[in-house]
Amino acid sequence: MIVSWNWLTQYVPLAMSREELEHRLMMSGLNHEGTETVGDDLAIDLEVTSNRPDCLGHIGVAREIAVLWDEKLTIPPAKPKEAGPPVNKLVRVRIDCPELCFRYTARVVRGVKIGPSPDWMVRRLATLGIAPINNVVDISNYVLMECGQPLHTFDFAKLAGGQIIVREPSPGETIEAIDHKTYRLEPGTCVIADAKYPVAIGGVMGGAVTEISDRTTDILVEAAEFDPLAIRGAARGLNLHSDSSYRFERRVDPGNIDWASRRCCELILELAGGTLAGGVVDVGPAAPARKTVVLRLAQIPRVLGIDVPAAEVRKILTALGNVETRADAKRVEVIPPSWRRDLTREIDLIEEVARIHGYDRIPQDVGVPMVASARRPEDRVMEKVRGVLVALGYDEAMTLSVVDDATSAAMSPWTDAAPLVSRTPVIRGADRLRRSLIPSLLAARRTNQALANPEAELFEIAKVYLPRGKELPNERRMLALTSGRSFHQVKGAIEAVLAALDPAAQIEAVPAELPLLAPERSCQLELAGRVLGFLGEISAEGLKQFELRQNTTVAELATDELLRIARLIPRFAPLPAYPGLSRDLNLVVDETVRWADVAATVRTHCEPYFEHLQYVDTYRDPKRLGPGKKSLLMALALRWRDGTLTNQEADRVRDEIVAACRAEHGAELRA
Repeated sequence: MIVSWNWLTQYVPLAMSREELEHRLMMSGLNHEGTETVGDDLAIDLEVTSNRPDCLGHIGVAREIAVLWDEKLTIPPAKPKEAGPPVNKLVRVRIDCPELCFRYTARVVRGVKIGPSPDWMVRRLATLGIAPINNVVDISNYVLMECGQPLHTFDFAKLAGGQIIVREPSPGETIEAIDHKTYRLEPGTCVIADAKYPVAIGGVMGGAVTEISDRTTDILVEAAEFDPLAIRGAARGLNLHSDSSYRFERRVDPGNIDWASRRCCELILELAGGTLAGGVVDVGPAAPARKTVVLRLAQIPRVLGIDVPAAEVRKILTALGNVETRADAKRVEVIPPSWRRDLTREIDLIEEVARIHGYDRIPQDVGVPMVASARRPEDRVMEKVRGVLVALGYDEAMTLSVVDDATSAAMSPWTDAAPLVSRTPVIRGADRLRRSLIPSLLAARRTNQALANPEAELFEIAKVYLPRGKELPNERRMLALTSGRSFHQVKGAIEAVLAALDPAAQIEAVPAELPLLAPERSCQLELAGRVLGFLGEISAEGLKQFELRQNTTVAELATDELLRIARLIPRFAPLPAYPGLSRDLNLVVDETVRWADVAATVRTHCEPYFEHLQYVDTYRDPKRLGPGKKSLLMALALRWRDGTLTNQEADRVRDEIVAACRAEHGAELRA
């Protein structure tokens, strides 16, 4: 926000030096970006944070100066003389989209004379880098920069039917804006229309048909409040940003709308002549009353580490526009002003006291009581997960939540619903909220391979967005992996993650057919009967689709299931007091028999001696094993907690396992 030194003097005395003003404003939150000399004026560039739209006008900055230097703030009363017929007999206003336009006001000035602006106004606008156009347009720009409320002036004679209709655009509707470019209006855009056609893009830019020209004699003055998200979406979607959209995106002061309208009409009557119609057309509900905010005086030394006298606290809050409703020795209750939407909590008031009292008056070594914050269980679980995966050689990736249509359609294991579509792509073509992390990681792996980094073992922890009809999407956090390692090695990485969270957790692999994955090397992972996620090697078609040069394995797990089984409190377990024994099993089974089913049978029939089962290898040889047969080699660790396990007992357990596998899976022990 650029402000003019000479212009500021209209509202508050500037007895300080330029350097002092810049420094003090910076210390109070308006960071100084630079100052340039423009003629006999100074253009002071201030950085205004998004929570302070009240400082996007000279009056707002002047208010800050008045509070900091304890000076009187003078604001023009804005009392234009009304001499014409009632305005509601000249124009009608209707809001058909109250969710996009909260309030719309209109005044009419007839019989104006369009011409150049006076030198004082031209100089002030020039200091801000605004070129003069004509007196009426310059006045609307002047009031915008004066108070931060955007205005728009229409050639009233060109409004069909004497109507203003605030609505959404019709399908395929377009408008030629005052920059003389034609824009296609998308659903969700706020359109200002007359009885026939659009005449402005609400909150963004006016239309060429009704712009002020040398032949204009009657003017309609618009002052309104629009939905910030709608304005931001329209400005980004059309790539059409303006001083008005910049302020509407940050919300305007609802208590300032009528003042800005009156101020604009006052200056039009003064500089362009004409007659102001009586009253105002004001459509839309009144702004809700602000809630009381309580400041406990004891919180100031607790948070800031210094005492600020209660009288000074009350003076600061009142000077900033807060209305004091109650005060005693322990607390102050105020109602924040309409232009400070950011004042909603006690800590907000404490910050106001600190910045006006002066951050430089708080000693650097002051003691402030601190309480260590506790991390959420989710953060603790994810820290363990990251630690395990990094130790296994994986690197964490961060990819965009929005992808293109082809990437989104490549894989969606969690839902069949169509993805949510963003009106404004983050990058060209990327407008689908992703339903899986896997396609994004595959794209990252492709990029790494193209840059001669084939050993890119990646994982990502992020949200996917699963549509639920008209409701908000189900935002589930997922853990996804992509690796050049084999199916069994990635499954081992997942088992290592689970072991770090709960050593007793056992996952079960269930057959599943998923796009991109090879049917014979993919599965659905279940944990205690609930779906944990999916695992598989990318098929030949999938490798070709993502232009991958090497075999790739992927997995995606729901982190809420990891949170459910995580044991965050370490528990002591005594070391085994008795020695264990191991037995290797080599079972010949049909090709259709799954390892997971055999492993489950082995674990079931070796209690209470079971300690660990490890898959070793799968061997196929039609000549030695027979057609349609395979050999599963596994290592079984046995231990008895209550005594020493003998070789005879271990052999007995092995024989029972072989018998059970023969009965349930048709397995035979290979000699």
